[in-house]
Amino acid sequence: MRVFVTGATGALGRHLVPALVEAGHEVTATTRTPSKAGRLREAGAEPAVVDGLDREAVIAAVRAAAPQVIVHEMTALAGMRSFRNPDKLFAATNALRTRGTDNLLAAAAEAGTRRVIAQSYAGAGPDKRRGPVKTEEDRSQWRPIRSAMQGPAAIAHVDTSVPAQAAEGIVLRYGAFYGPGTGDFLAEAVRKRQVPVIGGGTGVWSFVEITDAAAATVAAVSRGAPGIYNVVDDDPAPVAQWLPYVAEMLGAKPPLRLPAWLGRLLAGEFVMAQMTTSRGYSNEKAKKELGWEPQYASWREGFRAWVSG
Repeated sequence: MRVFVTGATGALGRHLVPALVEAGHEVTATTRTPSKAGRLREAGAEPAVVDGLDREAVIAAVRAAAPQVIVHEMTALAGMRSFRNPDKLFAATNALRTRGTDNLLAAAAEAGTRRVIAQSYAGAGPDKRRGPVKTEEDRSQWRPIRSAMQGPAAIAHVDTSVPAQAAEGIVLRYGAFYGPGTGDFLAEAVRKRQVPVIGGGTGVWSFVEITDAAAATVAAVSRGAPGIYNVVDDDPAPVAQWLPYVAEMLGAKPPLRLPAWLGRLLAGEFVMAQMTTSRGYSNEKAKKELGWEPQYASWREGFRAWVSG
């Protein structure tokens, strides 16, 4: 099929584009940076230089490509450091999840594209209380945090607008990415003991290795009913389990342990909540309806392979 991929040079896009080409699809792939167009062409795609926030440019590019499927992977997550003010940190990504999503939905309507697949989030969040893993039916129960109001609203915009406005709207809620091309921020911070276990590390996180996320996205191009899918591995785990394991894999000292009050003071309310009350996600729907199985069923295998590679 003809597939239009936005955010094609990001961490996920650089794996997704060649996987789509290998699967036999005709791919048009976008980037905001002209110098990256050659990389897309080498991957087998037709490059298009487009700013996702430029509505008319997005509509023109989609109409020119006439895709049967649009895949929305636009984010701006490079260079992340402090998470004390998530709304400031993710401001550009929030705009791409709101205005950028609206632009692509308008373009799909103009071009007659029925299937729109959009990136959403199944990573750690400030859940109001600990509990069982969440399915696609669970509504967001994040605790309001003054410095993190725009991000949840932007995620909710994707989750609601894509299934409602596209003829075949699919939302893929990805777990926390790791693996080749995702950056060394976590590894560097763990080596420097800058990522402590806060408040006992009872918050549960869901991960997905980056090539597994790409494989699920390829599957969604041709499979799955409209709706929301959690794209995570089989092994949601509390911080108290996965963080010391990552440190061990890296040959680093065990992470520091801080009480919740001190963690809130040093890292901020959002990180403290991620570390203590976050709930994981179930991937049963994605496995059943997309026919997808993660190569790395657990972050234990995946992190080991990433570090040793």
